[in-house]
Amino acid sequence: MTSSGNLELKTIAALAGERSTDHVHQGDLIFRAGEAGDKLYGVVSGQVQLRWGEDRVELIGPGSSFGVGALVDPEHRRFGTAEALSDCELLVMNREQFLFAMQELPMFGLEMLHDLELRLQRLKEHGAES
Repeated sequence: MTSSGNLELKTIAALAGERSTDHVHQGDLIFRAGEAGDKLYGVVSGQVQLRWGEDRVELIGPGSSFGVGALVDPEHRRFGTAEALSDCELLVMNREQFLFAMQELPMFGLEMLHDLELRLQRLKEHGAES
């Protein structure tokens, strides 16, 4: 994990310390492609697999967030399927909670954007290799 990953984990852990978290078990589906989505998830512990179609897979670990599209579009449908690869503790936020978290810890938004940028770069690199 990079030093920025450590910062993101500290921020998500700080937010999780003030809110309830969801505990999911290995193999549990968090959401499926095509479902309506209204929550963002932050990984406090464990590992989540995101599947985009049949051939794209992304692994998300502590300090990363996923499902952000749900906060942008009120009619959002999930693009991928999220499954717990291990027992996980997830910070779960709806739009109102996310906006409040941004006020509490403004770095959270910046760190989340940084994490998303790194993930997009990895997906692009993987796509170029295919």
